Amino acid sequence: MSDGDNSSNQQYLGHICQCLSRISTVRNDRVFTIFGDRRKTGLEFVENVCKLANGLAELGIQRGDVIAIAALNSDLYLEWLLAIAFVGGISAPLNYRWNFEEAKSAMEVVNPVMLVVDESCHTWYTQLQHNRTDSIKWHVFIGDRLPPSSFDRRDVICSENLKKPSEKSLSMFDYCWAPDGIALICFTSGTTGKPKGVAISHTSLIVQSLAKIAIVGYGEDDVYLHTAPLCHIGGISSGLTMLMVGACHVLIPKFETLTALKAIEQHNVSTFIAVPTMMVDLISTIRKRSEEDGVRWRGGESMKKILNGGGGLSTELVRDITTNIFPTAKLLSAYGMTETCSSLTFMTLYDPAKGSSGNLLPGVESTPREGFRVGKPAPHVELRVIREGSSSPVGRILTRGPHVMVKYWGNQIGKQDQGWIDTGDIGWMDSSGELWLVGRMKDRIKSGGENVFPEEVETVLSRHPGISGILVVGIPDPRLSEMVIACVQVRENWRWADQNSDFSQEKEKPTISPEILQMYCKEMKLSRFKIPKVFLLWRKPFPLTSTGKLRRQEVRQEAISRLQLMLPSYL
Repeated sequence: MSDGDNSSNQQYLGHICQCLSRISTVRNDRVFTIFGDRRKTGLEFVENVCKLANGLAELGIQRGDVIAIAALNSDLYLEWLLAIAFVGGISAPLNYRWNFEEAKSAMEVVNPVMLVVDESCHTWYTQLQHNRTDSIKWHVFIGDRLPPSSFDRRDVICSENLKKPSEKSLSMFDYCWAPDGIALICFTSGTTGKPKGVAISHTSLIVQSLAKIAIVGYGEDDVYLHTAPLCHIGGISSGLTMLMVGACHVLIPKFETLTALKAIEQHNVSTFIAVPTMMVDLISTIRKRSEEDGVRWRGGESMKKILNGGGGLSTELVRDITTNIFPTAKLLSAYGMTETCSSLTFMTLYDPAKGSSGNLLPGVESTPREGFRVGKPAPHVELRVIREGSSSPVGRILTRGPHVMVKYWGNQIGKQDQGWIDTGDIGWMDSSGELWLVGRMKDRIKSGGENVFPEEVETVLSRHPGISGILVVGIPDPRLSEMVIACVQVRENWRWADQNSDFSQEKEKPTISPEILQMYCKEMKLSRFKIPKVFLLWRKPFPLTSTGKLRRQEVRQEAISRLQLMLPSYL
């Protein structure tokens, strides 16, 4: 299989299908993927990729064709990502949790020639079947047979029927590159407006993988649990890293606490990636099980390394993770974004090889200086801070290097002068090369002529033992322009005490109140103009995007409505 022009493609250097050679040797007859009761050796996995790639080529997939995938995690999903790249196609993972309008909008951006789905997106797919999408030539269902009713098109192909034996030896991988060396189009979460399609190259994915291998320490003996969805850059980049090293893949359709814990225990999982909410849910479930059974959980003793992303971990949460749940695991945190192919910086929060809980503090405790530390750049990453004023080290964070996206699909290249792109974040670099993150430029609050970044205030308040969740926003104020307010979720077994509360039945619980929290901010050396003027008790979950990012604007609007009823003099 060849496009006849591979020589001109050598300029693109890396190709993600280069991992197939290693998989077919180091994992030849060893279990490589585990999905439910289905197990495949490395050789079987590679053969399936090659057969699928051969089938796509025979069907008529050309270099540069975009294939959209909307499905839950599985071994078949991994095969599709590699098979599409093998023939020079471009994968465009769609979020299975999107509604019809979101999915249709994304497909209008990328104009896929093929749509690959499973039952998880049957709601919007049924609507799509009755709405013409001009670019789509083939509809494919992941699996060996069609499910009933939901997929009523006669032209839907079962993916297993696409696989065609190849006449070439597995030792002769003849893969192709898409134009510009693009491997996939990954969509941003789109907290405002329509999601953007970020075009990411093979080289970006490979250097990201090499950075994770070097810093986190992944290897072929690892057993990796896919907790992150393969439609997000975090799940894709970490999954590809494990493909490159030849580690064993344990796949569950999506993250569910009990399912994840069972997989960890059953398969001696040694590593996974997580966001803070996952860790909170795991700890809560393990504690509940221990209380009910009276037996301490031992399933985490196989764990060797955990990479956290998508937000910082509090000191208390880190101690729970490393002391009670995963005592043998090295815990790291990463900061990054889709446009930079995942992680820009890394930081070790805890390393069991270097001692006990004393190692927790440097990774999670901020000094009274502005912002919170997110670690040092990966070896391939250049960072630059464009300061807003001569007296402050804080400014816009820019980055460049082989990790940077090629472009926004269907739009102008998102780079600045000499290849730099603006991350949209504000921060500064200290003398040891550590990056300190202050916040998002778009979330900045202008209060009394001063800049307040919600993330900085949230980092301070989240350390209070009575707070389980915190979100800070700015609301209109005639005197200050914007007033800083905090929406507070109170931890179980604590009581909220303000002038509107009735806690006569909860006197034995420790107390948290607006006055207590304002004093706490002062004790933590937070500048006075950054301390919230109002604290609102928030009893429900904060709204999130499909990638777990806070919908800050929705909370802001609801907070304004509540304050108009409670404190009309402010607005």
